[in-house]
Amino acid sequence: MTAHTPSTEPFRDPQLPFAKRIDDLLSRLTPQEKTAFLHQFAPAVERLGVAAFRTGQEALHGVAWMGPATVFPQAVGLGATWNPELVRRVGDAVSREIRAMRAKDDRVGLNVWSPTVNLLRHPLWGRNEEGYSEDPKLTSAIATAYTHGLRGEHPTYWRTAPVLKHWLAHNNETDRSTTSSSVRPRVLHEYDLRAFRDTVEAGAVAGVMPAYNLVNGRPNHVSPYLAEHLRTWTEEELLVCSDAGAPSNLVDSEHYFDTHEEATAAALVAGVDSFTDHGTDSSQIIGRVRGALERGLLTEADLDTAVRRQLSVRFRLGEFDPSHDPHDATGEFDTPAHRALAQEAAEQAIVLLKNDGVLPLAPDTRIAVVGLLADECKLDWYSGALIHRSTPLEGLYERFGAERVEFAEGVDRVRLKTSTGAFLHVPAAEGVAGEVRGAEGALDPALLRGRTDLPVLTTDATGTELALADWGEGVLTLRAPDGRYLSVADDGCLRASADQPGGWFVQETFRLQPHGSGHLLKHLGTGRHVCVSADGVKVADEDPEVFELVVAERGEEAVARAAAAADIVVVVAGNDPHINGRETEDRTTLRLPGQQERLLRAARAANPATVLALVAAYPYAVDPAELPAVLWTAHGGQAAGTALARVLAGDVSPAGRLPQTWYADDADLPGLLDYDVIGARQTYLYFEGTPLFPFGHGLSYASFAYGDLTARVEGEAVRVSFSVTNTGDVTADEVAQLYARAVDASVPRPRRELLDHRRVTLAPGETAELGFEVPLTAFAFWDVAQDRWRVEPGGYELLAGASSEDVRLRTTVTLDGEPTLPRAVLATGLAAAGFDEQRGIAIVDRTKVSGDAVTPAGPEPGELAYHACDFGQGICEVTVEVAGEGTVELSLDGGPALAVLSPAAPTSGPYDYVSLSASVAAAGVHDVHLRLRGPLRLAHVGFSG
Repeated sequence: MTAHTPSTEPFRDPQLPFAKRIDDLLSRLTPQEKTAFLHQFAPAVERLGVAAFRTGQEALHGVAWMGPATVFPQAVGLGATWNPELVRRVGDAVSREIRAMRAKDDRVGLNVWSPTVNLLRHPLWGRNEEGYSEDPKLTSAIATAYTHGLRGEHPTYWRTAPVLKHWLAHNNETDRSTTSSSVRPRVLHEYDLRAFRDTVEAGAVAGVMPAYNLVNGRPNHVSPYLAEHLRTWTEEELLVCSDAGAPSNLVDSEHYFDTHEEATAAALVAGVDSFTDHGTDSSQIIGRVRGALERGLLTEADLDTAVRRQLSVRFRLGEFDPSHDPHDATGEFDTPAHRALAQEAAEQAIVLLKNDGVLPLAPDTRIAVVGLLADECKLDWYSGALIHRSTPLEGLYERFGAERVEFAEGVDRVRLKTSTGAFLHVPAAEGVAGEVRGAEGALDPALLRGRTDLPVLTTDATGTELALADWGEGVLTLRAPDGRYLSVADDGCLRASADQPGGWFVQETFRLQPHGSGHLLKHLGTGRHVCVSADGVKVADEDPEVFELVVAERGEEAVARAAAAADIVVVVAGNDPHINGRETEDRTTLRLPGQQERLLRAARAANPATVLALVAAYPYAVDPAELPAVLWTAHGGQAAGTALARVLAGDVSPAGRLPQTWYADDADLPGLLDYDVIGARQTYLYFEGTPLFPFGHGLSYASFAYGDLTARVEGEAVRVSFSVTNTGDVTADEVAQLYARAVDASVPRPRRELLDHRRVTLAPGETAELGFEVPLTAFAFWDVAQDRWRVEPGGYELLAGASSEDVRLRTTVTLDGEPTLPRAVLATGLAAAGFDEQRGIAIVDRTKVSGDAVTPAGPEPGELAYHACDFGQGICEVTVEVAGEGTVELSLDGGPALAVLSPAAPTSGPYDYVSLSASVAAAGVHDVHLRLRGPLRLAHVGFSG
């Protein structure tokens, strides 16, 4: 520590507490400088020696967007490890690489926008790859581990500052900036908030990022929950960073505010501290803030609050103490340890879904590895560029020898014949260096442009044979023999120029559209058709070319040949992370794309010993009945192929577990926009059907026995213990899982709910004694009648086993809890959104600042039920607070309508409420039923005697 001298500015004195130093620096900043700090790209303040600062460095499973870095498995794959300690080590490695990269490139930021803790409620969500699990407990366990790794272990200085994404209830890309997630109080508290809360309370989170969507009719960027919930979970200052462009959406797409000054002020007051908008151009945000100040919508104190939160993060990152920051001159990049960790993570992420004994493979097995992903190491939008690369084919070559491995990709080999009889031709790209998308790094990779230094496609008499892959719904890619994909650059010309499909606007996808006796070739990135002109092949709005598709070989033929000559076939199927499911695009089905289903059938017909290896960011509905083995792994990063080969060979016994339910059919899924996991019976918590594979499922090459389950209540916790024994012949990991179920609940409770888990490594014959201390609060539910958490008295069944459905041991504990009380409606009335049951209801914003109301979700009436309402000795009047126009019908216990209330005329706006009263006679305890008709908002129901 340096000695404090009177000449030292207090904000630079490391002997002072951060709070005092921040106060000092804040007092030295002018209002103009504070305003400039509110944009993502905060400028330097040279007169004070304060450097520029950028919020936001993507690092979901490795350092992203800034060029080559170690690439770990996708987040959903890290979730599948069920191994918090492994994930902590991954976070630690990522943060060290960030520091190492920043030392060479100051564009690399230390405010890390990771991890994503949105729950994987719906498997068709386009960003499924970014989350950890459908379960709040597992999600928070993995997220907490990752944030601790990112933060580092120093008690004062953070290696990086993690920001959780995306607050809140965000699971749809379809119309994501205008849709509202209707989240009832129980779902809010028991499901959506839990993963955020547990992770924040664990102490390694620097902030959150609100999501694009609205919740209960109010944009997340002006959510009162930021103050009411988030900021109450920790004493640390949390930095809330807007999502890109979301501040402008408040006016431009959501039309929630009339002016950008109003919107910016409302977001700042609600708790947004850093505005990510208009890229590096801060002038518009600065202008909006100044306009809001001039109009009296903001005060300088509001600016101080936001800037203080940013400065708190910067001080914790050691920016103002370079000589004391233990991370300042450190950093490890692409080390042998990081490479080994990437492989270990990829191995632990692999889930064995089915095995009839065909796995592991014998050393002398002749293998056919086939499929569109058999020789791919796919990256996603939040990946870094690969330094090392291992595909399933390369992994199997390395493990079994190239002489024992046959490969067939399964693409269709085609030529495209024009109406003149010529064929599309890919000219040779002589003397042009190869280039990998994103290798140079970019603050905003969405701005990267396609290559124009390669020759434009032409036509000639023979043409070029192209590899055609259909990724589902007719979305095609076309690849030249040199491995480059056909792509369209800004000049509209068609070239073989992309190493992979990718980019914010993918320019490598096409669709063949029947037209007369041939096909039009539509380029999906521009929406234009391919045409042939004198200066080459391009896309245009006029004169589309009509092509004949000349097929040299179907993919199924090549797959069948390879499969017939092998002992075992490994079909590698799945998704390309940039096509038919990604940020901005939800999936439409659980089914595999048709071409991949055909390849699987061809392999199975040629050789019944066919193993399906799904490499995908999502669950799929596949029929495993005729397959002897099925595996799943997320896109596993740089070591994916090596990891898969080692598991297939038995060098590693698989121990990944499913982090979300795999449904058997699209018909099992709720609507994508139905966020009521309780009412719609979603996720393993409430799903009453038969899943294809259940939450927590995963097989091993060993077998395990469970025994000696005990449970006892001690103080404020339940102590649970049981043993797990490896009864197999190989050393293997087992993931022991502990669930609970309320036996006689008074409200719908989960069928079972994960309390804790433990991943343990056991040698043959070895036994582990596992102990868990479960706080009594883990058995609580959100009581809407009392508007708080409550543990209900009664029995709770504890279930221990290998998955949510593979339960090996059971016992029951009895908890005292608090008795169920009727609603004291005479004292408090009924908050309209605090219902017990609903049908056809959406929750909306009572005002633009806070509060909830309800309204019919569509043209049909909406229905609400509030159980056990205590009217005491009797009531004589009901009063409702409503806005809009329509009617409220009240009945008791399912009987006839006792009151019908309707405004005499529509109110002047959706937030202009009026009180309506009617006579009603009732006494004692009853269920209240309400029926809402028309575009009416109901905020509150009161009763008087």
